[in-house]
Amino acid sequence: MFIAYRAMENRAFDAVVAAGRDDITMAQAKLLQRVNEEGSRLGELAESAQVTKQTAGYLVDQLEAAGYVERRPDPNDARARLVCLTDHACSIRPVADAAVAEVEAEWAAHLGGRRMAQLREALARLREIADPSAK
Repeated sequence: MFIAYRAMENRAFDAVVAAGRDDITMAQAKLLQRVNEEGSRLGELAESAQVTKQTAGYLVDQLEAAGYVERRPDPNDARARLVCLTDHACSIRPVADAAVAEVEAEWAAHLGGRRMAQLREALARLREIADPSAK
């Protein structure tokens, strides 16, 4: 599963770079893809990316300096801040999504429609027990 995911992730990242966004690293992109639409707390990002809070903070600082994210007050907790996507970050999503769709189409052509559907179902079921954020 890791090898297939890594291949897809690399294709999406390469597409973003080919589209002119060479100001982002793979490590930054991995964190960026985990920011929720409504914003994410730094601790949530660190946990989701499986990095320390210090590493997540460093990556967020870099992403903020490049204009991909901004920190905003958390409306539910005055003491907390949310990391939120900017329009600059949202503009690369269609590029990455198109690359992912292309890879998925290649996988479906290779596996066949039935097996691809089974793969999706199996991965969704495994996420129920493997991803603490999926609850």
